[in-house]
Amino acid sequence: MEWTFDAMTTAYMLDGEDMSEPVREQTLKQLAMSVIDNMLYEHYFTYFFEADEPIRYKEVLDAHFTHHRGKLTLHFKLPLTRVKDTLGKSLKLMIFEPSYYVDMSWKEKSAIQLSANLEQQCSVELVEPSPTSEQMAYALSLPADADPDNTLGQLFTQHTYIRCEG
Repeated sequence: MEWTFDAMTTAYMLDGEDMSEPVREQTLKQLAMSVIDNMLYEHYFTYFFEADEPIRYKEVLDAHFTHHRGKLTLHFKLPLTRVKDTLGKSLKLMIFEPSYYVDMSWKEKSAIQLSANLEQQCSVELVEPSPTSEQMAYALSLPADADPDNTLGQLFTQHTYIRCEG
């Protein structure tokens, strides 16, 4: 996966970090591991399903940040716990922070890349969120210090459907 953070979030994350050339790469690696560690108990904000059953994955591999034009991009691999038979299956993938609105989205369908093997047998559909006016009003009415509503993030996230033919 690749997640690019906006300039404001990037500045916040780099505040106080040593980005001098001799230690820049090490700083970015440590920062990436810190972010990944913080996301572990939130399933890396990644929710993958076959029907209503969650598809399990292992811990993140190869996490690192790149820094370009004032923005950090987090790169990481999220391997499945076991090989998944995808033939004839419909899978759903979502990325979101469950309790608070953070823009986590794919700019276009082509940003979702499958392996060469899956690309030959699977199609991808990217569905934009369509919360109701009542849901939007509810989200806007929440005070900043309210207890988290862990159903909120799903309402405002894209859904990616991966359908694989046999």
